[in-house]
Amino acid sequence: MTLILLRHGQTALNAARTLQPADTPLSALGQAQARAVAQRLAGMGLAGILASDLPRALHTAQIVAQATGLPVETTPLLHERNFGDYRGRPYADFDFDVLHMPGAPPGGESVAQLRERALQALALALQRRQALAGPLLVVSHGGLLRALLAQVSAPNGERDEVLNLRNTALTVLSERPPHATLLLNCTAHLAAELDVN
Repeated sequence: MTLILLRHGQTALNAARTLQPADTPLSALGQAQARAVAQRLAGMGLAGILASDLPRALHTAQIVAQATGLPVETTPLLHERNFGDYRGRPYADFDFDVLHMPGAPPGGESVAQLRERALQALALALQRRQALAGPLLVVSHGGLLRALLAQVSAPNGERDEVLNLRNTALTVLSERPPHATLLLNCTAHLAAELDVN
């Protein structure tokens, strides 16, 4: 069986290319994207949902839960990278690649800390999956999911954490090591007018 990874729907701050505070909600478009992916997931035999409890991911998970009849379990391990004092500022404010800076922003989290948390999140997801009779859906954020995928694809070597996971993109992993990627960054459920980054 499998783990299904899902990035949350769009927010107004995604569209504005701004580092998001923890309490950022889904936009109207993000809610529509979540409904579209929920319809797709309703036919995939899900057995459980594990999600970040930050509003944009939790609301996405709740929309899927309504379509599937499954409860949502939350964990802070699936939170987006904490950009500390930089949250709320547009990417354009920085003269460096703020999303991939290795060090910790003031009051925030380094890439090394994010990678460690991604490994913990993966371990929890695999533990939950073992107790289920079908796929587990993991609803999280672009940065955390990139870090998790990088750990899976290259646990002892070069990691590519630059992949741009689109809003409500699905990625499917085999639950058993080496966790083969069966589907990557798929938004086939979105109509062309909904498919935004």
